[in-house]
Amino acid sequence: MYFVYLILCQDDTIYTGITTNVVRRVKEHRVGEGSRYMRAKKFKKLLYTEKFPTRSAASKREAEIKSWDKKDKLKLVK
Repeated sequence: MYFVYLILCQDDTIYTGITTNVVRRVKEHRVGEGSRYMRAKKFKKLLYTEKFPTRSAASKREAEIKSWDKKDKLKLVK
């Protein structure tokens, strides 16, 4: 199982990622062991997760969400 997730950063930007374990990945982001972007922007809050059966499906959705602006990402969260 794969998950696409959105994280609100300390500077109010939204990070979009993919993982097989959301709990582990959020812990990594919180302590600065996640992506380079998250090490710089700092974790604030997990906003959203979406589950997919395959990495391919999750990657396609991640790419789609990453192409959106912040307003559209916030609409998804609500």
